[in-house]
Amino acid sequence: MDAMSDDKPHSAGSVSHGDTSERVGMEVIRERGLEPEDLREKLIDAIGAEFTTYYYYTNLRMHLAGHEDYKEITEDARLEDRAHFELVAPRVYELGGALPNDIRDFADRASCPDAEVPTPMDDEGGFNTGSLDAEGILEVLLEAERCAIRTWSEVCDMTRDVDPRTYDMASRILQEEIEHEAWFVELLSMERDGEINPAGHFVRGEPGDAPLSTNRRFNDSA
Repeated sequence: MDAMSDDKPHSAGSVSHGDTSERVGMEVIRERGLEPEDLREKLIDAIGAEFTTYYYYTNLRMHLAGHEDYKEITEDARLEDRAHFELVAPRVYELGGALPNDIRDFADRASCPDAEVPTPMDDEGGFNTGSLDAEGILEVLLEAERCAIRTWSEVCDMTRDVDPRTYDMASRILQEEIEHEAWFVELLSMERDGEINPAGHFVRGEPGDAPLSTNRRFNDSA
């Protein structure tokens, strides 16, 4: 047995043979100085923001009436935020955790503020659209993307050279969030200020394509 260990040093470690109560994938992170439980909780907060943003962007997109180009961009960002949630949710379980059973708890933990339609609802359950315009909606979208950039930048900083798997996910998401910010900077600059401030790229080939954060699809609903 000792000879085998000498020849194959990775055949054994701090987790006992056959022990399913521990995970080597967590222990190697701990050995590098990061508590995987802390990372796991950070990821739950981060994907809570992605999941709630997907919901709020649905409402924001609906109210960009008369701006089909804005709707198209918002739809890309909306669907890609869902893709970000789908990408990272399994990682929470790999790190020995679980998503909150109560969606209200999940939403409360989101690392970013709610991206609500920037006008109050009326007594009949609709929005007071008289005070609503594209500029206000674009500002909400822009600030939501900026919060996402800060969130995933923090995750990248936590995991760089420590947890290659989570770092890869966070880095891919971060790149798309930076693209989203550039989209909304361009749209808001023209809508509000009449200024040309190019994003440098256009809408996706397919809505919500998520070229960096979507893994190979297992089925059409993925």
